[in-house]
Parts: sequence; C-alpha cells; structure tokens
Amino acid sequence: MDVQDGAPWRDLPECYGKWITVCRRFNRWSGNGAMERLFTALQEERIIGVEIRVLAMNSTSVKVHQHAAGAPKKGGSRSVGVSRGGRNTKVRVVSDSGSTLVEIHPGPGNEHDAAHGRRSMAAPGAFMGAHLLMDRAYEGDSTRLLAESFGLTTVVPPKRNRTAPWDYDREAYKGRNMVERVFNRMKHHRKAAARYDRLDETFLAEPRLILIAIYLKNTAKNSKCKYTLIHDWYA
Repeated sequence: MDVQDGAPWRDLPECYGKWITVCRRFNRWSGNGAMERLFTALQEERIIGVEIRVLAMNSTSVKVHQHAAGAPKKGGSRSVGVSRGGRNTKVRVVSDSGSTLVEIHPGPGNEHDAAHGRRSMAAPGAFMGAHLLMDRAYEGDSTRLLAESFGLTTVVPPKRNRTAPWDYDREAYKGRNMVERVFNRMKHHRKAAARYDRLDETFLAEPRLILIAIYLKNTAKNSKCKYTLIHDWYA
C-alpha cells in the first residue's frame, strides 16, 4: 500500500501490524542491504534463465517531494539536485527487453547522464557481445570506448553537430524503448513516480521492491502459480 499509493506509514492498515514496526523494519532492511540482496538474487535467477543479447540504458527524473528535505549531512548519501523544474533525482537503469534490471542507481537530477552511464557500464560488461542501446546523451567518445572495452556493441546515434558521424543500426535502435517500458511500469506506483525519502538507500529500496513484485507477478503468470502478496498489491 505504501509503495503503490504513496501513503504515509501512519496510514498503514492495522492488519499489517503497527505502522512504526513495519516502517522501522523496512528502513533496517534498506540500510543493511537485505532489500538489495533479495533484488539481486531474483535478478540473477532471471539472468541465468535467459540469454541476454540486447540491453538499453537511460534515466528517468523523479520529482522530490518536500518531505524528502532535511536529511542529516552525515546520515548517508542523498542524490538530490536542483534543475529548472525544481528539486529532483534521476534513476539510472540498464535493462533488457524482459524487464530484467542489470543495474540501477540514483543520481542528482542536474548531473549529466554520460558520467553516470559510465558508472553503469561495469554491470552490463558481464554480457560480452550484447548490444547496448543508448540515446545521444551517451554518444561521447569516452562513454562509447568504455562500453566497447567491456565487450559491448554500442548502438547510439551521433549528435547532429558531429564532424565525423558514424553509422549505427537504426532497426536495432528502435528497441531502445524497452527501458522506457520499465520506467512506465515502475511509475504506476507513486513511490517511484515521486521521491518522499531523504536517504538514497531508503528511496532506492522502493523501486527495487516494485521491480521484485513485477518479477514475481510475471513468474506467477508463467508458472501458473499464485502469490498472495502479488494478488494483494495488484488486485
């Protein structure tokens, strides 16, 4: 309920227990890496079961709510930037066509995508020979060369002011919307469409929880199994 509707913890129905207990446990799992380990284990299960040949990388902006202000300076990382639209965070994602996330991390909304794209390169580098679809934000020489050093085949259009533009696979590039579809499914939930949490570790736990639910829902459909948790969330 909290993730899907964006409701405050105090509004949690009593059937789930005391709201403060649930809130503290969620924050503890976010801080000690339990949510990340669960997410990683499920993603590895998915990655092992399929052959990933095409990946797409992009970012999406998340508006920062006023409740996300006031984080302690020594309390942890807080990727919030100020742009023309106000305070926001960008969620950077590398995904395949089956909504399998290979890498996800937040960054300030006013920072360029290219630098964060290079940070994301190491994870998809495990898929040597895969095509990596990117938009023009990632067309810089250093970004493309780094991707190629990891054995990835870059599919990215050159900027129009390039003096020596290159050819790229336009047909393959049409598949870049696979990562946009991941963002679309994530943002059906209010906690992924807006940022209400002060610290990165807590904020990022919520998109991970959403993606875990999406993954389990897809698994339930394929295996004809029923998950009560997923039924409750998507009913």
